[in-house]
Amino acid sequence: MTLARDFFKIGPARLFVHFVVLVIVVLWLIPTLGIFISALRDKDQLVVSGWWTAFAGSSRTVASRLGQPDQQKQEGATYVIAGNVLEGQEGRSVRAFGTRVQQPAAYSAGETADLGDGVSLLVNSDGSYRYIKNAPFGPDDGGRRVYVSIATPPEFTMQNYRTVLTGEGIGQSFINSLTVTIPATIIPILIAAFAAYALSWMEFPGRALLIALVVGLIVVPLQMSLIPLLRLYNMVGAAFDAPSKTYLGIWLAHTAFGMPLAIYLLRAYIAGLPKEIIESARVDGASDFEIFVRIVLPLSFPALASFAIFQFLWVWNDLLVAMVFLGTDRQHLVLTGALNALLGSRGGNWEILTASAFVTIIIPLLVFFGLQRYLVRGLLAGSVKGG
Repeated sequence: MTLARDFFKIGPARLFVHFVVLVIVVLWLIPTLGIFISALRDKDQLVVSGWWTAFAGSSRTVASRLGQPDQQKQEGATYVIAGNVLEGQEGRSVRAFGTRVQQPAAYSAGETADLGDGVSLLVNSDGSYRYIKNAPFGPDDGGRRVYVSIATPPEFTMQNYRTVLTGEGIGQSFINSLTVTIPATIIPILIAAFAAYALSWMEFPGRALLIALVVGLIVVPLQMSLIPLLRLYNMVGAAFDAPSKTYLGIWLAHTAFGMPLAIYLLRAYIAGLPKEIIESARVDGASDFEIFVRIVLPLSFPALASFAIFQFLWVWNDLLVAMVFLGTDRQHLVLTGALNALLGSRGGNWEILTASAFVTIIIPLLVFFGLQRYLVRGLLAGSVKGG
């Protein structure tokens, strides 16, 4: 009774908000669930039915041939060729059959089909058939084609993932993406944390100008700065006779692209920390570095986790920067590049594509759900008060 009263006290506005959030969550989860189930299905079932039918089985039409005249047996006034169209396909059953490609399911299983000229055909659900004629079968009657609609039980397998991780180059690309993403997430966080502390609690000339510059850099499109940055990178590499395609280059590129937002988010949080804590530490003789390491960093973990989520997702899903700074050779191709190549070469193999797609999203999902409790707290903590 109390729960019912509390439910009606929520109000129509909050109920509507909760309903909209629920709809958004469901719409977001359905494609992910579909990819996950599809990647576990047998490739033959995946081609003929949607993932929502995975637990109900599926049906597919196959062509088979009946026996030869030398297999016929006389039964009274008729001649019969018997056999099984499901030989070697245990666990399956026949739903319907037909003798014309235009009508492959013209007759239900267990129904006798009159084929004319004294010829009939009976195909049972277990696949056994009786091909009957009121005269001996001649050479032209052997090996007649029949179309069978076969019902198959649900089949799930890990073979799709094994094929992707071992035979499609996705495994190496997965390692390459981790090699790019982890340092490209940690490096800008470390640098931005130092910069955010300095812009929040250290007095020096030009601080306000630097803050405005950081805010302005957030709106600069990545595509606008990509070519100048690449040219500068190649000039430096040529001056030191260094390789043009290295992981260090893409780490620095992602660090440069992520730094403005990182500094902005972390400064908003660090500036909102209680001023008394910082002043007390300075009175006790702590240096700025000690204050930053022992006080600010532990208290800023929600903000650090918030930016880590954004940066990790951006770098993990990046294709443009990776192709520019690493190239497209197999040894350095990231996961998004490998998946893009797979769409061109194996576009009809849905079992490969779905398994590859789920491998691509599993790490971001783990990162998001592992850190999501800090996301809102880290984004909003600096919005109420700031320094």
